[in-house]
Amino acid sequence: MTPAELSQAVQAAVSAAVEAGELTVAVPETVNVERPKNRDHGDYAVNVALQLAKAAGKPPRQVAELVAARLRELPGIAKIDIAGPGFLNITLDAATQGELARTIVTAGDRYGHGDAFTGQKINLEFVSANPTGPIHIGGVRWAAVGDSLARILRACGADVTTEYYINDAGVQISKFGKSLQAAANGRPVPEDGYVGEYINDIAAEIVKQNPGILELDEETQLEKFRAEGLRLMVAEIQRSMEEFGVHFDVWFSEKSLHDSGAVEKAVERLREQGHVYDQDGAVWLRTTDFGDDKDRVLIKADGDTTYFASDAAYYLNKRDRGNDVNVYMLGADHHGYVGRLKAIVACAGDDPSHNIEVLIGQFVKMLKDGEEVRMSKRAGNIITIDDVVDWIGVDAARYSLARVPTDSTLTLDIDVLTSQTNENPVFYVQYAHARMSSVARNAAEMGIEKGADEDFKPELLSTEWENQLLGRLGEFPGVLATAGELREAHRVARYLEELARDYHRFYDNCRILPRGDEEVTDLTRARLWLAEATRTVVANGLGLLGVSAPERM
Repeated sequence: MTPAELSQAVQAAVSAAVEAGELTVAVPETVNVERPKNRDHGDYAVNVALQLAKAAGKPPRQVAELVAARLRELPGIAKIDIAGPGFLNITLDAATQGELARTIVTAGDRYGHGDAFTGQKINLEFVSANPTGPIHIGGVRWAAVGDSLARILRACGADVTTEYYINDAGVQISKFGKSLQAAANGRPVPEDGYVGEYINDIAAEIVKQNPGILELDEETQLEKFRAEGLRLMVAEIQRSMEEFGVHFDVWFSEKSLHDSGAVEKAVERLREQGHVYDQDGAVWLRTTDFGDDKDRVLIKADGDTTYFASDAAYYLNKRDRGNDVNVYMLGADHHGYVGRLKAIVACAGDDPSHNIEVLIGQFVKMLKDGEEVRMSKRAGNIITIDDVVDWIGVDAARYSLARVPTDSTLTLDIDVLTSQTNENPVFYVQYAHARMSSVARNAAEMGIEKGADEDFKPELLSTEWENQLLGRLGEFPGVLATAGELREAHRVARYLEELARDYHRFYDNCRILPRGDEEVTDLTRARLWLAEATRTVVANGLGLLGVSAPERM
């Protein structure tokens, strides 16, 4: 029995009490089922009686007894104690608890998946760095977190589109083109231009692919360097993302909004909503009506559109494509965007509390030999995605970047993340999977099989270590649902570390395979089922983080 199934059983017990006239309350939509810290308090604790007591007009313990009386009739419930002001402490019988191992093995890679977000069409836009250089460490964090969130939300039933917004219009692209042109002609890069070995590499590649480009006039040459540099840089970003295990369904060009007239059309659509006004020769959006700190210019007095106008057009484009929830994952210096983006949504007639979410990611530092690493040989004054992968590998990078809440500054210690010790969290979890795989291989070599369904005796999984491990396995669906709801991929990583710890304790205290002349017993087979169930959940969890589950280490 999983926590979700127990929650449903408690709801059914409340409903039965209501139908019998014993309680006059609304049946709660959800019932919280938790594992108590003190195992003497049973397998699960439920506070539904405290939740309903006021509405029922009865003491919590009386409500608890009414619910408990019905739960005690259910098969699989070994004992229910009413503790404190009215907590239900529920103990399952060993067979019901152990049956979860069969459920997990049967479900395989689908275990943990649910339907919490079925019917939701969610657009996840993340990374979206200017295509004027390699992806830096901040973007790498969003790559790991964003892709993990997409996988988690899909596992919860959502229809997810992952998107990269290419900022290929504006001043920065012009500076990028001028930097490439200067490098190719052997001139100093402009003072406000881009520097780094990658600029020289791209400039040389453009000259190689476009013979005669240096013979063109300055303006034509600059436009060529801008366009070709942009093409090569986007291709490089796409390569690095794919090698990092991150696939974007859509690569959206900001320039396409301008070329198609979408920006001007967006201004008119917002004007029709009654929130656009003209002042001092410029066109403004009255975002202060919806909590922004000041109104925003859409079209300047000289006729040029602003970045804000592009933002408005881009949001409307996302909605026109049928995206119901639009998640923007922005860098640490983008807090000012939250209010203005929500104001755009409100001005468009949408609901800022539903149709848009803005997540802000904090900075990342890297340490080597106890000192902060600040520079990339190739990119100059930034650490790039290729640097991170070279130093610690894709698995360690993705796992460690996703395991800390994004609103916290993150420090990655290269020495720790390349070590094969328990201090290295990704090694700790992957080693647990490899250890389980080793058990399966050894069992096969000994000619031992866990057996068919009818050979599995779940009631034999009765020790405290088996009970703890089974309880942890049962939490996985709820962890995924919560991680998806709160947009917190780190919950999956932290869960995996707790699961790995519980498995290592089980492995150290419960012999799985016989030694020497010991016989193969039903307990042997039951523990093989449990080990296989645990391996399944660890592999599923690592897969949702885009991390491999090695069978040997």
